[in-house]
Amino acid sequence: MPLPWLSGLFVLALLSAAPEAAAQRRDFQREIGPTIADHTAAQYRFERFVVTSADGARSWRVNLGIPKVPPPERGFPAFWMLDGNAALMEFDDALLDELAAGQPQVLVFVGYDNEKRVDTAARTRDYTPVAAMRGEGEQAAMVGGDADAFLDVILGAIRQEVARRAPLDARQQTLWGHSFGGLFTLHALYSGAGGFQTYAPASPSLWWGEGYMLGEPEQRFFAGNAGRTARVLLMLGGGERHPDRSGRNMADPRVAAHMRCVACVPSDSAFQLSERLRKLPGLEVEYHEFPGLGHGPMLRASLLYALHVVAGIPDHSGDARQ
Repeated sequence: MPLPWLSGLFVLALLSAAPEAAAQRRDFQREIGPTIADHTAAQYRFERFVVTSADGARSWRVNLGIPKVPPPERGFPAFWMLDGNAALMEFDDALLDELAAGQPQVLVFVGYDNEKRVDTAARTRDYTPVAAMRGEGEQAAMVGGDADAFLDVILGAIRQEVARRAPLDARQQTLWGHSFGGLFTLHALYSGAGGFQTYAPASPSLWWGEGYMLGEPEQRFFAGNAGRTARVLLMLGGGERHPDRSGRNMADPRVAAHMRCVACVPSDSAFQLSERLRKLPGLEVEYHEFPGLGHGPMLRASLLYALHVVAGIPDHSGDARQ
């Protein structure tokens, strides 16, 4: 069930992003620039490290926000974010102060070792569970499909280094991802690896591979879950469930091809998935829809929502709640 204290001013603030900011969030070519990790914050200290694949071909940059308080006896909970470069850009001192008022979380930003806000090619490779055809004509190629390998990196080399720098409570680990990252978050849940207890998939790209995740992976998960416990915060923008494609340049072959891919699954697939997951013993499932929001702005909205839910922080809108 949605948490009532996250209504009111908090949700209104998420919906009031300026059009220019929304456009910037969709700009995959945008560079990171200075972030909260580049200066001294009152409540958190930041560290950075890079993990490289065994063949040296792939590198992941991880920024850590570690609370400036003594760790709990069992270690800190941790909030893991895919598209870590983009996620880091959404943080400021005010948000860190707010998070520090709740249950202190180690903030784990898993990005790529470059200055891109979003590394399109790398995330397509790492976040998708199966290869699929992308592009048109001579540019068409099979891409993606390395989600299993990337999950091994997260649960292996990256987690080991995070734990070396900050004690972690293995019982309180959250994974958040948006778009392809949301698809990967579901893949991590379905994998049975058990590396997280809370999964927060936002606007998951369920259309990938002609709805691949809605087929055999889901069936295997339902057949083999055996009552394993997990919390799932599944989020979607209302503008995604009821899309207006009138502004799309359908004359662009790339846009037209992408829209055909998206249309291969119903627009309410995320909601229907949440209804099926609710029926599975051991899962605590919340579906939260953000009225009017499209795919791009959902990155920030879902990230802030999940952070507040996991940290147990109410808003302070008081009488403004409806």
